[in-house]
Amino acid sequence: MTIDAWLTAAIADAERRGLPELKPLLETLARATTALRAADFNDHANADSPGRSGSPSGLGAGGSLR
Repeated sequence: MTIDAWLTAAIADAERRGLPELKPLLETLARATTALRAADFNDHANADSPGRSGSPSGLGAGGSLR
């Protein structure tokens, strides 16, 4: 299911239930989801820091603590 299809169905459901005030919240959730799916999570925030391996949570290769 695409985000657009989900949004259309969610808005229709909210309107059927008499909850039109949910529409802006659903649209915001759809935009946030789109942004998160488009994000490049392969870039590590500490990749340019000297002395860091770039691995998350301080674990080195093989999952061991450095």
